[in-house]
Amino acid sequence: MGVALSKSCTLVPAVQAPPRVAQQLVHKLNAAEVLLTGWRRTADDRFVVTARWPPDHDFYAVRHDRHDPLLLSETIRQTFPLLAHEAYGVPFGHHLVWDSYTWFLNPDLLHADGSAVDLELRVVEREAVRRRGSVAMLSLAYDVVRDGMSLATATSCFTIQVPAVYRRLRGDHGDPAAVQPIPVPPAVRAQSVGKDDVGDVVLAPADAPQRWQLRVDADHSVLFDHPVDHAPGMLLLEAVKQVAHGVSGRTPVCVIAMDVRFQRYAELDAPSWLEARRIPSDATGRPRLVVTCTQEGAELFSCTVTLDEASQQHD
Repeated sequence: MGVALSKSCTLVPAVQAPPRVAQQLVHKLNAAEVLLTGWRRTADDRFVVTARWPPDHDFYAVRHDRHDPLLLSETIRQTFPLLAHEAYGVPFGHHLVWDSYTWFLNPDLLHADGSAVDLELRVVEREAVRRRGSVAMLSLAYDVVRDGMSLATATSCFTIQVPAVYRRLRGDHGDPAAVQPIPVPPAVRAQSVGKDDVGDVVLAPADAPQRWQLRVDADHSVLFDHPVDHAPGMLLLEAVKQVAHGVSGRTPVCVIAMDVRFQRYAELDAPSWLEARRIPSDATGRPRLVVTCTQEGAELFSCTVTLDEASQQHD
């Protein structure tokens, strides 16, 4: 419905949100889930990527006046396909496979005040391996800046597989339409793992303390934005974060660092099991634990997690 304006009325231009990067460049079907707003090359091996976080997120929700730390990881993850396609010429249809990922953040800079958050990701190429003229592996380092301050640092390495190689490696598991996921098991209590909605819980009870079954709901609109033939990396990181909440048993608690090594694909047609054990605290006294995930006796990944249980958060 239109609004009549008097001749004396002054129109104030609306504040425009920055344009999002095209969703296909970050391997998303839902454009609303795109966090990146642009990129530019500053040197042969250096880039700046801009991003905007919404005031809140349906899945990576604000809790205790802080943004979810995994919103940072999803932002970084979206830079992989963006830079691979745009800066390194990787064709669509090639597969990006996570090998390793480390990050550390300043929890005080996760504060949420009900407004959007603009970020600048300063990216440096650490190594690029090329085979037959195309990039086969990328190792990148990140400094993520909010309001002129370093919110986080990260490093990541991933390989890039051409479709024929990927099909050969994946065999019968390479076709999302042919994979039959196992039934989704009952979830643990949502509040025990830092969630409010049981539909966002990715852990199920197991047969021993400090052990859980990975809960894979292929209908989850954020974690499974598009059909895939294995459990996505962000689902595995979310499982680690929820394990950390469950082990800590404290509210509030914030995951402030992860160091993860991926060894195998997490298949959808067999159960995966997560186990946690505490290890000595870091140099500042922050608690740490190691989370491992196995499937049919083989280790899928291992992750060292650092927690901040300080009282600066607000209930």
